[in-house]
Amino acid sequence: MTEARLAPGARIGIIGGGQLGRMLALAAARLGLSCHIFTDREDDPAIEVAANATVARYDDEKALAVFAAAVDVVTYEFENIPARTAEFLAAMKPVRPSPSVLALTQDRLIEKNFISGLGIEVAPYAQVDDAGALARAVAQIGRPSILKTRRFGYDGKGQALVREGSDLAVAFRSLGGQPSILEGFVPFVCEVSVVAARGLDGDFVAWDVGRNEHEHHILATTVVPADIGEDVRQRARDKAKRIAEALDYVGVLAVEMFVVETPAGLKLLVNEIAPRVHNSGHWTLDGSVTSQFEQHIRAVCGFPLGVTRAHGPVEMHNLIGDDVYRWREFLEVPGACLHLYGKAEARPGRKMGHVTILKGAK
Repeated sequence: MTEARLAPGARIGIIGGGQLGRMLALAAARLGLSCHIFTDREDDPAIEVAANATVARYDDEKALAVFAAAVDVVTYEFENIPARTAEFLAAMKPVRPSPSVLALTQDRLIEKNFISGLGIEVAPYAQVDDAGALARAVAQIGRPSILKTRRFGYDGKGQALVREGSDLAVAFRSLGGQPSILEGFVPFVCEVSVVAARGLDGDFVAWDVGRNEHEHHILATTVVPADIGEDVRQRARDKAKRIAEALDYVGVLAVEMFVVETPAGLKLLVNEIAPRVHNSGHWTLDGSVTSQFEQHIRAVCGFPLGVTRAHGPVEMHNLIGDDVYRWREFLEVPGACLHLYGKAEARPGRKMGHVTILKGAK
């Protein structure tokens, strides 16, 4: 598919209608672009801010063909759509990032092999296709370790901790007996993420590195800049650049890493790649010159990439479940910028919004 560069007035197709799609559509509108959402849920929050929406199954090729005919470029807001969907659309319109990137990042084993093949260090890992393979992997990697399904896991889903005394057959069955990967437990100092973008012309930019704190396996807080020293932050950005270039990536991506203390100093282990705008980059909406959402739109349209400079120290706090009812409290905080996603029902573990706090504001 041609590397077409678009102009204001173009139509962007977004696969997925969640909060990331919502914020992408809002960013696109500022640039004079309209968005068409394709989702399988009629109550998704992106629909109410987009120019058009198609509600159909992700494998409905008739609906996908009509959708493709109505847009100029296609992107996606989450990576768990069928790879076949992206491939089908790519035969008709440019899909950015490419379907090959989507397929790679949907499989933890393929992703780990790709990263380590670049000479970038990851946690010890082993392929697990059955209970016997799990026993061999545990003998190799040790305990504690983490068993993860190779596909469709996020926010702690599709994982089982393998401790001393854990019944390995039970652990394997707890994940449905699916093809999995065993990862060594990493005694990390903290988790950080690099949110970066690469354009059609190969231009690469990255925001400052954020330090992430999780609660119940869900991102709770991102603090920027991460307190790991500029040298380590630069090394993290360099790893993200190597990954983006090796993928011939177009768009925004996030690379999550563990910071590990060693006698020689801090080292970085890449945990995973997210081929999309990312929760740990939400702070950029208010805390930087160009947000990750605008940057992604710029990249997939072939626009020049924007400046990623932060306005100053910043924190982003996710509003999970009933946290959303504290909206008035957050609005009273100096420097706080509130973003609610328009979801009708607050449920435990559901991301309802976020608040960005600019630390220098008064």
